[in-house]
Amino acid sequence: MPDPTPSKFTQSWLLFTTSLQVVRQNKKLLLFPIVTSACSVVIMLFFFAPALLYPSGHTLQETAHWETLGHQLGFDFAGGRSAVHPNGIFYGYLAMVYVVSMFLATFFNAAFYNEILKALAGQPVSVRSGLASAWFRVRSILMWSLLAGTVGLIIKSLEERFGWIGQWAMRLVGVVWSVASTFAIPVLIREGGTNPLIMLRRSAAVLRKTWGESLIGYVGISIGSWIILLGSIVFLAGAIALSVILHSPVLIFLTILVWLGAMFSLGYLVAVAGHVYRCALYVYAAEGVVPAPYTPALMDAAWKIKKA
Repeated sequence: MPDPTPSKFTQSWLLFTTSLQVVRQNKKLLLFPIVTSACSVVIMLFFFAPALLYPSGHTLQETAHWETLGHQLGFDFAGGRSAVHPNGIFYGYLAMVYVVSMFLATFFNAAFYNEILKALAGQPVSVRSGLASAWFRVRSILMWSLLAGTVGLIIKSLEERFGWIGQWAMRLVGVVWSVASTFAIPVLIREGGTNPLIMLRRSAAVLRKTWGESLIGYVGISIGSWIILLGSIVFLAGAIALSVILHSPVLIFLTILVWLGAMFSLGYLVAVAGHVYRCALYVYAAEGVVPAPYTPALMDAAWKIKKA
C-alpha cells in the first residue's frame, strides 16, 4: 500500500504556496517592508543631518567642509594622506546610529508581525494598527533592541580581535544567537514583558519544541522560490535566443529588464512569505492552534512538533 504521507518536496512546495496564499488574502502585508524602508531612511537622514549641516564655514560642495568635519571626528586629511584616529565623538555617534537602527528594525518588525498574527487569526490588517501596536509595546521593543544590539557589538568586536579560528567561532556564536532569537518578536507581541532575557528564553523554548533538528519550513520556502527562479532563467534564455535570431537588441534589453523586475518581485514575495511562515510556526508551536489556511496534516508532517 503506498505511503499517503507527502514527500519532502511536496511538503516544501505546499508550505511555500500556503504562505503566499496568506499574503494574497492580506495584500496590505506587502506594504510593511516599503513603509519600513521609507520611514527608516527618513529617520536615519534626521540623525545624519547634523553631520551634513555641520557649521564648518564652507558649503557641502567644498572639500574643506568634509575635511573640517573629518577633523572633528578624528580624521586628518592634510597633505593628501589620511590619518585615521577616530575619537570619542565618532564612536559615540556610531553607537547612537547603531542603537537607533536596531530599535527601528525591531519596531517595524513588531508592527509587521502583529499584523501577520492578526491575518493568521482571520482579522483585518492595516499599517496604522501595526504601528499603533508597536508603539504600545515601545518599552519592550527598546529593551530587546538594547540586548540584541549589545550582543551584536560584542560578537563583532571579538571577531576583529581573534584570528581566523576565533572569527569562525564567533560567527558560529552569531548563528546560534540568530536561531535562538527567531521567535523573539512574536513572543514580544503575544506575551509582552520588558525583560529581554525572558523573551530570548521563550523564543529558544519554542524553537526546541518546534524544530528540533528540522528546518524543513525555511527549506520549503527556498525550494519554492528556486523552482520559480530556474523556470524564469529557462524562459529568459529562450527569449534572449529569440531576440538574437530576430536581430533585435531592444527586445533583448526589454526582456532582461522585465526579468530583473520579476526577480525583484519574487524576492520581495519570498521575504514576506518567510515572515508569514515564522509567525504561523510560532502560533502552532506556542499556542497549539493551526492557523488558516495551513492544515493540521501539513503542520504535523512538515514541522514535527515535539509532544510533551
